[in-house]
Amino acid sequence: MQVFSTFESNAFLEMAISTLEEKGIKKENIFAVPLDNRTEERRVFDSLHRSDGTSLVDIGIALATAFAVIGASIGFKLSWGPIYWGLIGAFIGFIIGFAIRLFTELILKKNRRVLRGKHSEIIIIIDCEDTQADLIENILWNHYAFGVAKVKSV
Repeated sequence: MQVFSTFESNAFLEMAISTLEEKGIKKENIFAVPLDNRTEERRVFDSLHRSDGTSLVDIGIALATAFAVIGASIGFKLSWGPIYWGLIGAFIGFIIGFAIRLFTELILKKNRRVLRGKHSEIIIIIDCEDTQADLIENILWNHYAFGVAKVKSV
């Protein structure tokens, strides 16, 4: 049987491996693989084939609606009328909202990602007997594994 687990690179990983060795798992049956970090910078604009789930136009549409209402209300007293001023207000609101969202994505979230210092995970693969699988799984969970999976060998 093989037991797969993912860990963050920290002291709990080392303690889990040493505990497994103390419980009789040979060093040759423990295989650790560090994952590589992302080398390219994340894209801000989505393409047809890739999306990160964040929208750049949500604040812009909300502000466009608010500015269009204000522009149309004020437009009754101005020379061009409420329709033109409503459209002008909607355009200005959308541009302001889009600029706010673009600023938060490019500047503020980039600084948070750098400050957090995101490190890659490490995958641990352990070859063991079927009788040892539950013990190994408990050891991994007790040492703060992100996830654990068992696969029976054929």
